[in-house]
Amino acid sequence: MRHTRNLECGMSFSQHLVLWLHVAFVIFTIGPVTLAIMSTPRHIRKRDIRILRYLSRMTVVFGIASLGVLIVGIVLSSMIGKAGKPWIIISETLFVVSVLLLGLIHRDQRRAIKALETATSAAAHAATAAGPPADLVTSSAAGQLPGEPASHPADAEGAQNAGLDQTAVADAPADGEQPPATSGQAADAAAIPTHLANVERGRIAMMGGVVTVIWLVVLVLMVWNS
Repeated sequence: MRHTRNLECGMSFSQHLVLWLHVAFVIFTIGPVTLAIMSTPRHIRKRDIRILRYLSRMTVVFGIASLGVLIVGIVLSSMIGKAGKPWIIISETLFVVSVLLLGLIHRDQRRAIKALETATSAAAHAATAAGPPADLVTSSAAGQLPGEPASHPADAEGAQNAGLDQTAVADAPADGEQPPATSGQAADAAAIPTHLANVERGRIAMMGGVVTVIWLVVLVLMVWNS
């Protein structure tokens, strides 16, 4: 601490200005981007696509802005004559690695968002493939409203048979066409992108932890050698 106070007392106004600019970049860029990458896995688990898009934009914006920490740090180390110190070189190298990891995290965020969008579309298709309730289909095929009694049993049976015949003809696939997907097939299709999103969630959590550890190491090096 005494060495730090002596260093600050020996700094000029311009050096103090660059130092405070360096601290401001750390507070207003490293903090938000850390919050964004650490919050992403939780919202992937919740399948909140809207929030994930916002976190992805935060990662890009504040990740690029965090380069100001590196640039201002290099300028400050040159101004105080410590640019060639080993701990400065190690800190700069670790920071570059963390920025590269932020790029990979943003890529995985976009992959997770795309996978969740695909899963949501497949789930909507599964709900559509399930069709209307059975009683509504039977009543419509019989030519009457739901809950309305038939005028005569024989007429109702004949109308129902005629309606079923027309439904079978209408639903029969044309030559060369594939039958519509069932709800079970659509649900299976939704399970694959959901699994991919969970894989990306694990990767983001792992790399986010590595980035946080790197920044803590850089902070310790800066404080210890200041």
